[in-house]
Amino acid sequence: MTSVGKNEPGPTRRTVLEAGVGGAASLAAGLPLVAAGTAAAAGAAVPERGGSWHRYVQGPSHRTVRPVGIVRTAGDVSEPGALLAPGGRVTVLRRARPSAAPRWPQGTTAEASSTHAGNNGSDGRPRTYAADNAIDGDPDTFWNDDTEGAFPDPLTITLPGQQRLPGVTVVSNADGVPADFTVEAWVDTAWRTVAAVTGNTGVQRAVRFDAPVATDRVRIAVTAGQDAGQGVFTRVNEVWPDAVDPVTAPSVTIDFGKVVVGYPEVDFTRASDNSPGVRLAFSETLQYLTERSDFTRGDQAGGAGRGTDQYAVPAGGAKWRDTKGFGSGDDKLYADGLHGFRYLKITLDALPSDAPAAQPWGEVAIDAVSLDFTAYLGTPDSYRGWFLCSDEELNRYWYGASYTNELVVDTFRRDDVDPRNAFSPSLDGKLVLHDGPKRDRDPYVGDVAVAGRTLYLTHDDAAEAARNVLADLADHQRDDGWIPPASINNYTLPLFDYPLWWVTCSWDYVLYTGDQDYAARYYPQLVKVLDTWYPSVTDEAGLLSKGLNGTSGYGDYAFLGRTGRVTYYNANYVQALRDAARIAGLLDHDTDAQRWSKRADKVAGAINDHLWDPAAGAYLDSATGPVRHAQDGNAIAITAGVADEERAASALAHLDATTRLRYGNAFMDNDTLFGGASQRVYAFTSYPELVARFESGRPDSAIDQIRRTYGWMDSHDPGITQWEGIGPNGSLYEQGYTSMAHGWSTGVLPALTHQLLGAKPTSPGYATWEVRPNPGEVRWAQGRLPTPHGPLDVEWNQDGGTFALTVRVPRGSRGSVALPTDGRHVTVRSGRRTLWKDHRAYGPGVHGDSRRVTVTGLTHGTHHLTLVHTR
Repeated sequence: MTSVGKNEPGPTRRTVLEAGVGGAASLAAGLPLVAAGTAAAAGAAVPERGGSWHRYVQGPSHRTVRPVGIVRTAGDVSEPGALLAPGGRVTVLRRARPSAAPRWPQGTTAEASSTHAGNNGSDGRPRTYAADNAIDGDPDTFWNDDTEGAFPDPLTITLPGQQRLPGVTVVSNADGVPADFTVEAWVDTAWRTVAAVTGNTGVQRAVRFDAPVATDRVRIAVTAGQDAGQGVFTRVNEVWPDAVDPVTAPSVTIDFGKVVVGYPEVDFTRASDNSPGVRLAFSETLQYLTERSDFTRGDQAGGAGRGTDQYAVPAGGAKWRDTKGFGSGDDKLYADGLHGFRYLKITLDALPSDAPAAQPWGEVAIDAVSLDFTAYLGTPDSYRGWFLCSDEELNRYWYGASYTNELVVDTFRRDDVDPRNAFSPSLDGKLVLHDGPKRDRDPYVGDVAVAGRTLYLTHDDAAEAARNVLADLADHQRDDGWIPPASINNYTLPLFDYPLWWVTCSWDYVLYTGDQDYAARYYPQLVKVLDTWYPSVTDEAGLLSKGLNGTSGYGDYAFLGRTGRVTYYNANYVQALRDAARIAGLLDHDTDAQRWSKRADKVAGAINDHLWDPAAGAYLDSATGPVRHAQDGNAIAITAGVADEERAASALAHLDATTRLRYGNAFMDNDTLFGGASQRVYAFTSYPELVARFESGRPDSAIDQIRRTYGWMDSHDPGITQWEGIGPNGSLYEQGYTSMAHGWSTGVLPALTHQLLGAKPTSPGYATWEVRPNPGEVRWAQGRLPTPHGPLDVEWNQDGGTFALTVRVPRGSRGSVALPTDGRHVTVRSGRRTLWKDHRAYGPGVHGDSRRVTVTGLTHGTHHLTLVHTR
């Protein structure tokens, strides 16, 4: 799940100061640090055919995960590398007791150009944002202007009499640092500029005047603010009447080598006796690792909003496990507990609001840092399905997708899910598919649409994670038939498209697992959503139209402002109706199956009649508003069978011409929906485009798109895992809020298995299946698909004019293979037996067309087929 936002590119290079046992000693430029024993580094040789896929597996070998490198240190830190080799040396952080901050004389006042209205803050407590907060001596309060993104924002401080000032110090919030500002003093009946600051990034900025100034008034005019994703406001916590340089807080930043998720644990061996505090900041990328984490659940509605996790170290040391809650009294030393991150910054510091429970000075010694990994532990032994091919990059992306998905397979726990009313007793303690390990940590059905397929192909023993989500959402169906997208907001978040994904995900679950009991149990909900709710938002042409029946304010997977007849919604509707018809047929509800199939055909026809744009040769995004064409609607129109072969070719050509970027294909062809739409890439909506390209005979274009999309994510921080969204110039599209390991972005895995390797189920539980390779430029591929009957193994290779395929079929399963001919004369043999030659079949169950020769009726056993181009 996602929302609209944008940001700048992240770093792709970092320095490793030290590496411990089992870690790499240095980084290749632009690539993430990888611990020994994980996937092969970039640039490794192409794997030999039949080589082990184990080396690509990214999951940790056990639940205690340790860092692999030290990224940087600051301040007084000794032996930082000791954190990587516990049980020997210790890392020590030291900080002298700071002097008291200078104060304004009694009677000083402050006024500002505007003041944000008071509210309950991010911690649920009443807050004011008046100008006087900037001179009250309390760094926990601050002035916040009320003109977001508009400047200048002046703050005027008036003294009771003249004072000689050598300079001032501006102390601000980490989520609102004044970037550019001037300092003026009232001298001889006029304002005089005494200092100017540009490009500021420091929370505490000392501003020295060229010469001391005698004045009774000082004005600070902020002309630009730092955008940290919390709104571009001016936030000033304190202004001091002197220039005070900040004392660097000692810190050490450690690298776990890739995104991990779980409960951090720190082994403190000793500390000074003044309760020195430590602040832990977490981030998936170095770009957004500052004095605060890139994201904390405490910053969400109803949270504590500290931005870091706090702890006061006792003199005798402690083995501290980061768990959610306050560590002292009712409101001090708050920690979020579970985190998804790659980098961890430990700083000897304390929040002013945590005094006297914790002090920002003293000495702290640390022996070890680790993580209790909570997600699915994907080791080579746990994989039930796998993939390997001649292309090193594709292998890396497949296993990167698997690891990304493992991070989101976790137990639903009250303290670890989105705090915006996402907790549900009906899910508590159950295995689920969250959307991401960092956030929102809530099971959205749209994410399951991709993450579920990835799970079924890798770790089908965890298929209950998908079932638990789908069943729970069905159990919370609204009386009018609408099915909620997730538990967030107590199951009330109004999304227009996600009930359709529930239908398709339900068919996927039954298709891969054969769980007919689930299909029967939730069939009434299926009928109600398709025969009650969606008809209530259908117009006279038979098309879904957002805005009908009070749905104007409903969102979708990206909270897009689309209304009326939208191709994406309607193509999804066709897919859902056809999937529902398959479930109905399985359960012998033939009347329902026929009705839904006929409705799907009618909607498909209406899409072609009303939403096809002949001028562009593509489907309109919406029939309402400016003309634009979207990746989601065009791709799903192809995969759902709405588009015929001619329209499919035209739509894909339009996407080629208008959405191609070096980091993938954009999800819109222009910016009429919102600024930057034509520069945004979603792997979620790219997945159906990959499928469309493979299945319409364009495998090389699909592989090219994979290389650009997944290659970009793989080679940029944090590496390996796959992002929620990519913004302009390949940036994190929602800055630090962006989830850098998101289950809905793992579509490369089912695309490579189902479309490149070509193997997929065609009826529930793999009772029947097909192998339909789309090899393109790839020389060979092999893989295993887990089925309820046992493994289905597939292997093919192409060498010159020969294409050889081997399929090993488990008992109780039957299928077909379709060999690519490229329209040429071919001979197909099984052993010495000729099955096809020069457009003629020799034997039953064999047929061909302009693109393939298909052999049906393959049952238990090993089957070797060879296709040779004869001319």
